[in-house]
Amino acid sequence: MVISDDHGGLVSAVQKAFQGATWQRCQAHFLRNVHDRLPKALKSEGTEQVKAILYAPNLEVARTLLNAFLKDYQDKAPKVTELVEDAFDDVTAVLPLPEPYRRRLRTTNGMERLNEEFRRRERVIRIFPTANL
Repeated sequence: MVISDDHGGLVSAVQKAFQGATWQRCQAHFLRNVHDRLPKALKSEGTEQVKAILYAPNLEVARTLLNAFLKDYQDKAPKVTELVEDAFDDVTAVLPLPEPYRRRLRTTNGMERLNEEFRRRERVIRIFPTANL
């Protein structure tokens, strides 16, 4: 399984280099995209409904929640409903996995945290070249 944001080149490279691998679109980045596209009056409620889809216990429930969201928001926010509908399979790729794995694999937060730690240590080494880290 490969988890990333929706960068076209990266997704294409994953499909070529890791044939047969499952691609999970980062749900944190996806939620930001949804939140940014929702009209101000619908931001809170709409974001919560999309979160409910992402945190559904299984794909069947997620699809039911998706259909309800599309019905409720089609006229109010057509760009958002298109985004959510198009991305559904990519952002719910973790749902078939056992529950304990989903928390860690639904976003790129773990990798981003690791990269931040590398950057922090690099800064310390530049400041204190003899530090043992």
